[in-house]
Amino acid sequence: MITDNVVWHEPMVKRADRASRQGHNSAVLWFTGLSGAGKSTIAHAVEYELHSMGCHTYVLDGDNVRHGLCGDLSFSADARSENIRRIAELGKLFVDAGVIALSAFISPFREDRRRAKKLLGDDMLEIHCACSLQECERRDVKGMYKRARRGELADFTGISSPYEIPEHADLIIHTDQDSIQECTRKVLDMLLQRGIINDQHLQASTVKDAPAV
Repeated sequence: MITDNVVWHEPMVKRADRASRQGHNSAVLWFTGLSGAGKSTIAHAVEYELHSMGCHTYVLDGDNVRHGLCGDLSFSADARSENIRRIAELGKLFVDAGVIALSAFISPFREDRRRAKKLLGDDMLEIHCACSLQECERRDVKGMYKRARRGELADFTGISSPYEIPEHADLIIHTDQDSIQECTRKVLDMLLQRGIINDQHLQASTVKDAPAV
């Protein structure tokens, strides 16, 4: 709760100063999709490319964040909303710091993503990792779907809790149809079109050599 004795301090170093020094703009790439849809995989592959171009980046991974910042939260609908609220606020700080942040969270509810968009505005680029539930279950890297089907996990997205497909995503990548490299290239092309990176950056891309993650 904000109180009267909390005052916002304007920094001497501005976002534009950081962008000028770093040679690229900042943004939050908000990857959303079912568990197993490839959010973290694509986010890390894109970061690998951006890093090779000399861009300042950081991946906010759903599991990693729950080890610390959001370690006190459950997976109930209210807790998930708070999880996304914290990530949006964190993303706002990264944007101000001149970083291209890549957020890889299921973020299943449209209202939560809408709130994040309201906070971040045009700095948030929503990327829907579209993948069929059947394919996500087939991959089932963590064995979570099997546990959810057995009733061992409550509020599991796609099984006992809904995933609300984005209605106005900035980019849709079909991770059950296209390769990691193809998906990565589509994200990079979007960043070029949005003015986050430039042609010089893209020429340094080694997308075909990105490692498996």
